[in-house]
Amino acid sequence: MIKSMTGYGRAQNTVNGIDITAEIKSVNHRYFECSCRYPRQYGFLEEKIKSFVSQRVSRGKIEINITITETADDSYAVTVNENLAKAYIQALNQLQTYGAAPGWDASDIARFPDVLQVTRRECDEEQVWQAVQTVLNVAVDAFVLMREQEGEHLKADIMSRCATILEQVSLIEAKSGETVSEYRLRLEAKIRELLDHVQIDEQRLLTETAIFADKIAVDEETVRLRSHIDQMGALLNSSEPVGRKLDFLVQEMNREANTIGSKSSNTQITKTVVDLKSEIEKIREQIQNIE
Repeated sequence: MIKSMTGYGRAQNTVNGIDITAEIKSVNHRYFECSCRYPRQYGFLEEKIKSFVSQRVSRGKIEINITITETADDSYAVTVNENLAKAYIQALNQLQTYGAAPGWDASDIARFPDVLQVTRRECDEEQVWQAVQTVLNVAVDAFVLMREQEGEHLKADIMSRCATILEQVSLIEAKSGETVSEYRLRLEAKIRELLDHVQIDEQRLLTETAIFADKIAVDEETVRLRSHIDQMGALLNSSEPVGRKLDFLVQEMNREANTIGSKSSNTQITKTVVDLKSEIEKIREQIQNIE
C-alpha cells in the first residue's frame, strides 16, 4: 500500500505516573528528516524517538512534539538546609540582645532564602522512554493511517490518468499507421501531377514510403510507454516505499512522449502528444506526495 508523505497523528495518556502527549506531523521531503521538541531535561529521548519513527516512516519532513508532566507524589522532594537554618536562628537570637522582639517561629525561618530546597528526583530514563514509546506508538499509528488513506486517493488518481494515457497511446498508434498510408497517396498523386503520362516506379514509391514510415515510426516509444504504465501499476500495488522509483518512471514516460512529438508531422498526433504530456505532468505532481 502506497503512502502519502503528509500526515498527522496525536495521542495522550498517563503511563506510570507520567502524563504524556505525543504529536507527529509531516510534509513532503526528498529524504527522511526528523526534528523533535521535548522538555529540556529529557534530552536522552531524542535519538530513541527518531530511531523509533524511522522504522515506520522512510521519507518526509517529520516534526514531533512531546510534552511530559510527572504526576507522581514523589516527583519532588523538599529538604531543609539545616546548617543555614541554624545560622539564621543564631543570628535572630543575637538580634534579640539588641532589643528585637522575640517570637520567631518555623514559618518565619522558612521564608529566608535557601532554607528550603526543592529537588527533583532522579528519573529512570528507561522507564520514561517506555512510557513515551507507549504513547508515541499510538500517535504514529494514527499518523501512518492518515498517510495510507491519502495514499489510496493518490493511487486512484494516478491509475485513472494512466488509463487516459493508454487511450492516447492507442490513438497515436492508429493515427501513425494512417499517416503512412496518407503519405503514400499524397506522394503518388504528386508524382502523377509532375510526371503526367509517365509510368510510376512502384519499387521507388515503396522505398520512399518505407523511408518515411521509418522516420515517423513511434512503435518503440509506444511499446515503452505501455511498459512504463505496467511497471507503474505494479509499483502502486507494492508494500514498499516507491516514490523515487515512480519519479524515475515518470521521467522516462516524458522522454518517450517528447520523442513521439518530435517525430510527428500529423496535427492530430501532435495535439494528442500535448494532452499526453499534460497527463504525465499531473502524475508527476502527484508522485511528489508519495513516500
